[in-house]
Amino acid sequence: MCIVSVALGMDAELDDSLIDNVTETEDTVVSQWREISANERHQLRERFDEILRPLGFETSLLVIRRANSLALYFVSLTLSSVMSLRDQWCSRLLRSTLQTLFTFLSGTMDIVPVRRLTWPLTDYERCMEFFSAGTLCSKSIF
Repeated sequence: MCIVSVALGMDAELDDSLIDNVTETEDTVVSQWREISANERHQLRERFDEILRPLGFETSLLVIRRANSLALYFVSLTLSSVMSLRDQWCSRLLRSTLQTLFTFLSGTMDIVPVRRLTWPLTDYERCMEFFSAGTLCSKSIF
């Protein structure tokens, strides 16, 4: 049995012209992410899962952490899931999904707008090469 996965990194920069305190909002999002994602029985878990459903069953959002923006780390299990995530990124559907997630996690009624969602083409191409190169079993790229 072969198990192949890739980790994808992206940066979500919040729109500081529409948010009073970006640092505080990012801290709240990260804190709530840790709490809800770590607890399968959390009272808000159903809404959380519903928001992330467009990612599909073969892609998971593993980590949100603060850097100069919000750093996001996804794991994709198949080539098609990487391609689907890229399609969502290109069509801005992924940005919309993340805005919904960040708004939910921030606990505010106002939308938490994402100014820029960065996923370098070279990183995407490296993931594509990894899957299409006939990778060996039990291999991961991070």
